[in-house]
Amino acid sequence: MRRDIPPLAEVRRITEKKRDAWWTVLLVDPVATPLVRLTAKYTRITPNQITWGAFLLGLVSAAFFAFGDWRWLIAGAFVYHLSFILDCMDGKVARLTGQGSVFGAWLDFVFDRIRVAVCGVALMAGQYDRTGETIYIWLAAAVVFLDTLRYINGLEIFKIRHTMRKQIKARVRAARRAENSAELAFMEDLLRNNPEADIEQDIRQAATATVTPVGAAEAAEIAESPEVAAFAEREHAATTVPTSVTAPMTATPATAVTATATEAAEGEAGAEAEGEAQTKAPARVIDLHQEFRHRFPVYLRARSFFLRHRIRTHLVSGIEFQMGVFILGPLFDSVIKATIVSGALLLVFELAIIYKLLLSTRDFTRTIDSFEREEVPAAA
Repeated sequence: MRRDIPPLAEVRRITEKKRDAWWTVLLVDPVATPLVRLTAKYTRITPNQITWGAFLLGLVSAAFFAFGDWRWLIAGAFVYHLSFILDCMDGKVARLTGQGSVFGAWLDFVFDRIRVAVCGVALMAGQYDRTGETIYIWLAAAVVFLDTLRYINGLEIFKIRHTMRKQIKARVRAARRAENSAELAFMEDLLRNNPEADIEQDIRQAATATVTPVGAAEAAEIAESPEVAAFAEREHAATTVPTSVTAPMTATPATAVTATATEAAEGEAGAEAEGEAQTKAPARVIDLHQEFRHRFPVYLRARSFFLRHRIRTHLVSGIEFQMGVFILGPLFDSVIKATIVSGALLLVFELAIIYKLLLSTRDFTRTIDSFEREEVPAAA
């Protein structure tokens, strides 16, 4: 029986992330999203069944890799990419049909890790059997280690950033209860909802006209870490249909940022009457990446460019690492070079994320200190 599924453009809006890996945006979504619409409309296939299909295709790919010959490598690379397309489809189907589940998210994550480990060992074992070079044994261990490190690091950074935001929100809520202060919003959320805005101009005008900065900090971008994006890629439980940004992009930049800030703050506080929301004070914008932005001003402009194309700035994450090892290497019969280059680039970007986290913790400390300084006069 056919489901009532919206047109393709609406399916793209519902299922495709606002930011994703460039490999997914350019080489997967153009194929996966139409397939998601057809799957949801004409079949009763569940997200978990798609996850199983992606996993089984991954095992088939590993079997092809194990033969070692270049023709089998090409077949393995092709099947691996099909497996990855299915891996992207399960979450999209869950978002479109509301069939997401916590167990589905766990199943997806675990199967992905198993698939990478099995394919990595099979690929390197096939090449070792073909050439007798012991470097392939080390490369097999490196692939499994780097993939594991990538996701452990991503989840830990996500938890740290979530804890920092939670503590700041608790401080602001306490101040609001005591002094009826303005609402709170994080600049990273505002910029994610307005990727085509003139961010630098928004920041300057909003900081001087409507938004109260923390201490001496000016309002700036907080980029959602790619760790969070990677974690979100594994979630099935997005059961609500995302809504478009209501702040008009034709308004002045300061107006756009202020309106979106108010909406984000209202989302944190819960549903309120529309008339009451319009009279609320502008949200207080907290910037936990101001030091990083000041040290690397070109990052903000690059991020704006990538956001307009739905590409996240973490250009080599776990996805690109897998594609380099399991697709580019086998296709060009250059497994050693592709694995070494992909692994090196992955480490470089992971170190950049860790450095960014370090600077963010400094901004967090300064933000907490500013709250404490504000509380002293209030108590007096």
